[in-house]
Amino acid sequence: MFMKISAVDSKLDENKFINFAADIYKGEEYWIRPLDKDVSNTFKPETNKAFKKGEVSRWIIEEDGKVLGRIAAFYQKKNSKTDLKVGGCGFFECVNNQKAANLLFDTAKEWLIGKGYNSMDGPINFGERDKWWGCLVKGFQIEPNYQQNYGKKYYQNLFEDYGFKLLFRQLTFLKKTRTPLSERLTEKAKRAMRDHNYNFRTLEKNKMDKYVKDFTKIYNDAWSNMPGVAKLKLSQAKLLFEQIKPILDEKILWFAYHKDDPVGFFISIPEMNQIFKHLNGKLNIIGKIKTFYHLKIKKSCKKMVGLVFGIVPKHQGKGVDGALIMASRETIQEKLQYTDLELNWIPDFNKAMIRVAEQVQVKLGKIHHTYRYNFDRKIPVERITSK
Repeated sequence: MFMKISAVDSKLDENKFINFAADIYKGEEYWIRPLDKDVSNTFKPETNKAFKKGEVSRWIIEEDGKVLGRIAAFYQKKNSKTDLKVGGCGFFECVNNQKAANLLFDTAKEWLIGKGYNSMDGPINFGERDKWWGCLVKGFQIEPNYQQNYGKKYYQNLFEDYGFKLLFRQLTFLKKTRTPLSERLTEKAKRAMRDHNYNFRTLEKNKMDKYVKDFTKIYNDAWSNMPGVAKLKLSQAKLLFEQIKPILDEKILWFAYHKDDPVGFFISIPEMNQIFKHLNGKLNIIGKIKTFYHLKIKKSCKKMVGLVFGIVPKHQGKGVDGALIMASRETIQEKLQYTDLELNWIPDFNKAMIRVAEQVQVKLGKIHHTYRYNFDRKIPVERITSK
C-alpha cells in the first residue's frame, strides 16, 4: 500500500488528528493526554486570536486505513528585522518512519511556500510560545506539564534528518521546594532586604486589576527587549489572568516593589496536568467533577510550575531576585502542599534567567529544541543568542 496525506476538513478527520496521539503514546508511562478541547481550540478562530493575523492548515497521513502521523502548518503576520518570512509547523506526531515524516514536512513546506513564506520553524504553536512549543530531547522520564509538548525519542532524528537546524533550546529546571537556596542567593536577598524601600507581597484576588497592570509593566520592562519577545498589551495580560483565575493560588504569585513602583515578579500556578491526567483528555461534566475532587478535596497537585520570572533592568544586580525568591520560598515551605517546582520555558539565550535558576539550586530536567528549516538550503540557520 502507499501513504496518503489528506487535509483535515471534516469532524471525522479532526477526531483522527486528536486521537492519534493516544494511539502513538499507548503504554507510555509518563505521557499525559492533553485535553481534547485545548488542542481543538487552537484551530478555531473564535478561541485563538492568532487567526486575526494568520492562517492554519492540518493534515493526517494514512496507510491502509491506519493513521501514521499528523502535522499543522501556519503563519502569523509579524514585523521582521530580516527579509526571511518565517512560518511554522507543529502538533507533529508520527510513527518512526522517515518517509512518512518527510511527507508531512514537505506538505507543510509547500503550503507555506504557497502563502509566500520561505522558512519554517518547528515544532511550534499557532499562537503564543507558552504552549505546545519545542521537540523534547531530554526528560522523557518526567511527566509533561500542562499544554507542553511530550514526544518520542526518535522525533529529534526525524526533524534533523529532514534538514531542520537548531534555532534555540528551551530548558526546564526542577527543584524540591524544601531544599535550601545557595549561599550566594541568600546573601543577595539579605542585601535587598536591608533596603526598606523594597517590599514583597502576594497577589490579592480582590485587587486583580492592580496586579494585572503591575504585571504588564514589569513584563514589558524586563522581557520585551529579549529576542523574539513581543511587548505585552494590557488586554493580553487581563486575558492571561482571566484564564488562570479558576486555578489561581494567591500564595504562589509574588510581586516585588520599590516603594510603590512594581519592579519584579515570580508567577507560579498549580501544575494542572497533575489533575488532568485523571481525565483521559475529556473535560466533560464527569471530567469537571474529577477536576474539582482532585484539586480542591484530595489536593492531588503537589507540583507548581513557574510561569515567568522577571526583574526590571533598573533594579537588577541589587539582590531583588534573591529576596523575591526567598520571600516566596518561606511561604511555600511553611504553609502550602507543594513539594516540587518546575521552571518552564527558559530559553538558552536568556543567560540572566539561567543564572537565577542555578542560584535557586535547581537541576536540569527537560530540554526541548526549536528548529528552523530554510527552504533555500543555501541560507544558513543562525542560532538565537543573547544580546
